[in-house]
Amino acid sequence: MHLFSIRRISVCFLATLILVVSAIAQPINPPSVDAVVQEALKAWNVPGAAVAIIRGNEVLYVKGYGVKDLRTAQPITTDTIFAIGSTSKAFTTTAMAMLVDEGKMNWDDPVRKHIPWFRLSDPLANENVTMRDIVSHRTGLSRNDLLWYGSPWGREEIIRRIGFVKLTRPYRAVYQYQNIMFLTAGYAVGQITNSSWEDFVQRRIFDPLGMKTANFSATVAEKAADHATPHRKTKDDKIEPIPWRNIDNVGPAGSINASVRDLSSWVRMQLGKGIFEGKRIVSEKNLAETHTPQMVIQMDEATRANNPETNLMSYGLAWTVQDYRGQLMVSHNGAIDGFRARVALLPKQNLGIVLLINADIYPMLYTTANGLTDLMLGAEKKNWVAYYKDVDQKTTAEAKRMLAEREAKRFKDTKPSRDLAAYVGTYEDPGYGTATITLENGALALAWSNFKVKLEHFHFDTFLVRENRLENEQISFTLGADGEVRTMKLLDVEFKKVMPAAKATASR
Repeated sequence: MHLFSIRRISVCFLATLILVVSAIAQPINPPSVDAVVQEALKAWNVPGAAVAIIRGNEVLYVKGYGVKDLRTAQPITTDTIFAIGSTSKAFTTTAMAMLVDEGKMNWDDPVRKHIPWFRLSDPLANENVTMRDIVSHRTGLSRNDLLWYGSPWGREEIIRRIGFVKLTRPYRAVYQYQNIMFLTAGYAVGQITNSSWEDFVQRRIFDPLGMKTANFSATVAEKAADHATPHRKTKDDKIEPIPWRNIDNVGPAGSINASVRDLSSWVRMQLGKGIFEGKRIVSEKNLAETHTPQMVIQMDEATRANNPETNLMSYGLAWTVQDYRGQLMVSHNGAIDGFRARVALLPKQNLGIVLLINADIYPMLYTTANGLTDLMLGAEKKNWVAYYKDVDQKTTAEAKRMLAEREAKRFKDTKPSRDLAAYVGTYEDPGYGTATITLENGALALAWSNFKVKLEHFHFDTFLVRENRLENEQISFTLGADGEVRTMKLLDVEFKKVMPAAKATASR
């Protein structure tokens, strides 16, 4: 062989060897871990965090940082309870995997096999939707989160209501994140086992893993002696404590609360391919199925910005599956008012990372998670704080630009087509229920779900909400040929007017 070819092969081999060696998880360097977390806490002005790093069956590092509550300044411990949001979803699919192990469920069972009254509004989706579909975000339904967030409806009613909501994309065509379908999956777990999602997860996951402080409700978490307080950033960029958000009505999609120590055991079982401390919890085959790509996630501009070291991304069964610096990563983020969470697995390195923070600041989550992952992979250090500061500024600027553009297109000095009293009445939609428009102190007001908000005239027959979760939402009315108000569009849902408020009151 030619000498030059031999040298070229040697160089290629050496380069490959360097890549392989660099991909092997590095030993823990506590000061380096602390530096990553402390830098992020300071940069994003977050009160506190908790971190665990696991390799195989061993917890290499676990620590709390900062404070539980800015008002009390009590330090976060490794047993401090945080809301973990949508990282709860993997507990639901692991429960499903156990039922598949037992022959009580198949991934591709029709949903109606386990919930006979379940339906979707699209005939094709309704006829074919499976358990796998509802936990891989591919039913064609968009989020519709306000059917559960802050709503007065229980689990069964929410599932029934979503059956009347129009699909925004064709069945199985596109990944669209959908919490209510995970609620449905957890509800099915309860139906199959003649119990509840909570009871099954407690007996089959929390108890065997020794997750002693883990629970399913904000009402329980708040009573614990060692729990974090959620915080949010105000419009003037200050950080303030806020109340816990109770989301019992969508529990299987995100209501679990746990400490970083609890979640270390959960990650050990995941890395152990279903085994924890010598005991088989779930089969390797069906646990692996939850880590397997099911639906492609479109790498749009925002997704690329938040995942700059990723080329391809898919959704498994409650896990995001992607490449990160050339390595396989299986992860999920969690978010609910005042909390952010991340659980990430690097299967080839037998490595897991848990990150919990008590503020609703996503850039902090990405900054810290990427910094810790790079540290464990021995990757080249990157200034993630500077990177995500830039992303955050661009995101904020884009949101302001869109609002400014809408304002620029506003037709000023217009009036509603009718006197305000003509818009007053009861409006209904099969899925979203009843909304009421009233006239209060010379202005329209909306009552829907648990929301009660004032409406500000925008232009013509369009009004604007300026408060709470509906802030900047536009509400528009349409008139019939006879000039009477016929419909109201809220959250892109068309509510039909059924009767004026006066008649509605009289009929009761």
